[in-house]
This record gives sequence, structure tokens and C-alpha cells, in this order.
Amino acid sequence: MSEIKWNEFLIPYTQAVDELKLKIRNARKEFLEKNVHSPIEFVTGRVKTVDSIKEKMKRRYISEDLLEQDMQDIAGIRIQCQFVEDIYDVAKLLHQREDMRVIEERDYIANSKSSGYRSYHVVVEYPIQLADGQKNILAEIQIRTLAMNFWSTIEHSLNYKYKGDFPEEINERLKRAAEASFLLDEEMSKIREEIQDAQQYFTDNKRNINNTTRSHKK
Repeated sequence: MSEIKWNEFLIPYTQAVDELKLKIRNARKEFLEKNVHSPIEFVTGRVKTVDSIKEKMKRRYISEDLLEQDMQDIAGIRIQCQFVEDIYDVAKLLHQREDMRVIEERDYIANSKSSGYRSYHVVVEYPIQLADGQKNILAEIQIRTLAMNFWSTIEHSLNYKYKGDFPEEINERLKRAAEASFLLDEEMSKIREEIQDAQQYFTDNKRNINNTTRSHKK
């Protein structure tokens, strides 16, 4: 692995993550400024650590020469949504953007993994400008509800301890928790309009209070 200068190798991935986070957060800001429901609730991102990259290269038999094209999640973005319907709206938004190209999608919501994992994965090709020219970076964007993200975060933490080989009791509990998470999302979708109306009422009321406060200060 000494042939790869890791600090230099990861620079464009760090830039891609920073730019994508900013652009997606700005998209959320646009929805809010227009006083309409935003399908985007939270946006986070990370670049895989060198140890994690090496481990995956070994596990997936990925050669150094094919690393940039075969490992699609070195740059990772996570978008959290309130409702399942929002996930598909966000996926459509990504397709409509001209500053990136969707090259692959995996729907683990309609087709959840056996573990109970649910999420929507979109792999995009994203061009960044470096000192010596343009470079196209692959980035994986995971889109999930808040409930899905909570389950996934817990499962990921447990995976560090058990290395994917969960005891049967833990495995069954995780599956039941995944089902409970799914049912929660279903219930929230059924009352989505009521929730959005309540949120809109709260936002409008807060804006009116702020405007009244500013006018009194004048």
C-alpha cells in the first residue's frame, strides 16, 4: 500500500464531500425560503478512513489500479428525511441536477436487506476542480428517514463489536427493531399532511412573532 500517497489521494474526495454537503444544504434552504416543505431534513458527510479503505480493498479484492472506480463510497453523503415519500423526492432532485450525474441506484426500502436495513443509495459522478484540472469523483449518497438512520446507526455500532457475526438473540432483536422502525415510518406517512400542516402553522406563527418584534423595536 506504500505506493499510494494517501493524503494526496484523499484530497479530491474531501473536496467533493464538502461541496456536496454545501449544495444539498443550500437546496434545503431554498425550500424553506419559499415556505414549502423540504424533503431534506439533515445532511452529513464523511470520507472513508485509510484503514477502512484498506480493509474493504482486502475484503472485496479491489486492486490499487481499480480503487477509484470500484470503491464507490470513499466519499459518502447521508441525507435524512422526515417521510419515506421524501426519499424518492430527493432522488428525483439528484437526477435533475446538472452538476452531477447519477450512475447507479439501489433501493433498499422496497427491497430491504435480510438484516432489516433500509435506505436508498445513489452513486453519482461529481466533477471537482483541482489545481491541475477537473477530476470526476464517485460519491455515494444514502437517503433515509430519521427512523431508518437511528436503526442503521445502532446496527453499525454493534457491527464494530461483533464484526458482522451477531449472536442470534441480537440478530432477532435487530430485525424486530427494523420492523418497528418501518411501521413508524408507515404511520408517519399516513398522517403526513397533518404533520406538515402543523409544522407550517408553527413556522408561520414564529415568522409573525419575529416580524412583530422587529416592528416594535423600530
